[in-house]
Amino acid sequence: MDMNELDGVTVAFLAAPEGTEQVELTSPWQAVLDHGGTPRLVSTEAGKIRAFHHLDRADEFTVDEVAANTSAADFDALVLPGGVANPDFLRTDRHAVDFVSGFFARGKPVAVICHGPWTLIEAGAVNGRTLTSWPSLRTDLLNAGARWVDQEVVICVDGPNTLVSSRKPDDLPAFDRALVSTFAGRPADVV
Repeated sequence: MDMNELDGVTVAFLAAPEGTEQVELTSPWQAVLDHGGTPRLVSTEAGKIRAFHHLDRADEFTVDEVAANTSAADFDALVLPGGVANPDFLRTDRHAVDFVSGFFARGKPVAVICHGPWTLIEAGAVNGRTLTSWPSLRTDLLNAGARWVDQEVVICVDGPNTLVSSRKPDDLPAFDRALVSTFAGRPADVV
């Protein structure tokens, strides 16, 4: 991999004010940085977000943009970290859902892990797509018209849209490699 392959690529990381699984934010964030990209933290409120290690409070991170004041047009790609509370909150916020929908409307790549697909369901972005997630989301995804598989990482190309999905923190090395290659315009191992 070229360490500058994401040069000029700005990646939005959408996270709720509380409840993001910290490692699912920081690991892909670092992967984007390591490959020359520019990560930006987007949330529903200005200020800081509070991440979690499972159910324990973890670090705070400064918000760069508020979802209501920006759009997918301002970014090249999107990462949706998990954590149970994070996507549950995001899917109830109209601006967050519209922000996510914008990436699919513009054919920009999206990467999602763990419980993150709940936000995709609300955005109407899973019907007919193959993806993976934390196992407890299987029924929700099937009911929303997705094809769910139990794999470390899935890259689904559907017309102009590329969706990278992964199950859990243990899968982060594969998830990070897949999102970097996809955001660099060279998705591999497509489903």
